[in-house]
Amino acid sequence: MRRTAFYRQECPTCGRSAEINVEYLGRGVTCQHCRSHFIATDPDTIRLRQGEESALLQRAEALLREASARIGLAG
Repeated sequence: MRRTAFYRQECPTCGRSAEINVEYLGRGVTCQHCRSHFIATDPDTIRLRQGEESALLQRAEALLREASARIGLAG
């Protein structure tokens, strides 16, 4: 059974916390409360300049490895 890793990010429009699948990092998402569109970003990578996609992908992979390790320890 495959588990999905999520992280929390505040909507820049309404400020509500959204649970976002790490697979959506760097992509456009929609707030389920106010329907605002924004880019899914991890707080550790928010300072990335345009063109540093590889760093964003590396962070996503690290988050997935951490989640897999936790699942392995819990399972």
